[in-house]
Amino acid sequence: MQTSFSAAQLLDPSARRSNEILRSCVHCGFCTATCPTYAVLGDELDSPRGRIYLIKDMLENDRTPDAKTVLHVDRCLGCLSCMTTCPSGVHYMHLLDHARRHIEQRFVRRWDDRALRWLLSRILPHAGRFRLALSLARLARPLRRLMPDARLRAMLEMAPASLPARSANDEPQVFPAEGPRRRRVALMIGCAQRALNTDINDATIRLLRRHGCEVVVPKGLGCCGALSHHMGRTDESHAFAAAAIRALSAEIDGEGLDAIVINTSGCGTTVKDYGHMFHDDAVLADDAERVAALSRDVTEVMAELGLEAPGQSLPLRVAYHAACSLQHGQQVRAAPKDLLKAAGFIVMEPKDAHLCCGSAGTYNLLQPAIAGELGAMKVASIDALQPDVISSGNLGCMVQIGSTSRAPIAHTAELLDWATGGPPPPALASLLAAPAA
Repeated sequence: MQTSFSAAQLLDPSARRSNEILRSCVHCGFCTATCPTYAVLGDELDSPRGRIYLIKDMLENDRTPDAKTVLHVDRCLGCLSCMTTCPSGVHYMHLLDHARRHIEQRFVRRWDDRALRWLLSRILPHAGRFRLALSLARLARPLRRLMPDARLRAMLEMAPASLPARSANDEPQVFPAEGPRRRRVALMIGCAQRALNTDINDATIRLLRRHGCEVVVPKGLGCCGALSHHMGRTDESHAFAAAAIRALSAEIDGEGLDAIVINTSGCGTTVKDYGHMFHDDAVLADDAERVAALSRDVTEVMAELGLEAPGQSLPLRVAYHAACSLQHGQQVRAAPKDLLKAAGFIVMEPKDAHLCCGSAGTYNLLQPAIAGELGAMKVASIDALQPDVISSGNLGCMVQIGSTSRAPIAHTAELLDWATGGPPPPALASLLAAPAA
């Protein structure tokens, strides 16, 4: 693709990067075949190719975004399926990041949209605030049908019937390895995950310790910045990311780390991109690169360690849902399925496994109609397999799918922990209590 950024514009690192990305696009349109929003809406401007044209025009002309451009960029899930499909290696993620930031800085949204985005950015990255908000939303949930805004209804729908008890494992501490120490790893404990599902971190810690890892929860570690980053709120996202980099760097420079383990794949895609996010930061660039280089999804670490022999026979039918941030954002595809098979599960994949479920960070709250349609498509393809349990490596997907699926859903780490000697995932309580057919 031919571009016409001025020499002055190309002095900006973001513009230079976007120029490189745009020039690599050859207009082939392969991306449209795997784009979830194009599949649902059928509009070229709701495909990666269409959005690339809109973003190119906006950035090259350095103009205030118009409502049409904002509409179609906002509708993008950021699932990155197009990056997996693209034969030319177009790095759509960095282009989308630039576009979202440009829109956030230059476009004046309607007051209610601004208010909702501000509210989400002030609540979701903070576990304590999120727990309080969920408690209030749970009380208001019976009134959700009276809400005039579909986005408010979606927020109330997300509120769980009950909140998990706080976990002591979220506090800064060191968990010794069981047996000889093979690795020393830090665990990214997340933010929303600590409010919605504390079992995931607990299971991850048990699993890693059982396989010879000393697990560190570093002091000062909180949100990775992904939620704010996806909304184009760069200053906020970089502040969260900088705090995470400093906390993890202190451990690297102290007793050292062999890996930084992440069990929410949406966070993993962002953390692995810290090197790019801070490449022109004179203070944090080197540390950001170190943190990104050490970051691993929990299934990547377990694949390297090797799963110990399962402690019990678990021939359950598991429908594996590949989170977009894991299969497209991080290109981690085989490890989760191979580990589940090694644990004794019968692993199945649904039709169109490459398509997003509609969660995508805050997408199901900001674009509930499209997210709802994608969620229904995903659940229908999973239910068709008639699984005993669904497995995923991302909390957002678990919430999106688990709200309507017939089968219970558990994190992949929970199932691996159970298979190697840990307790069964709480989500499977009713399944395990049912008498055998």
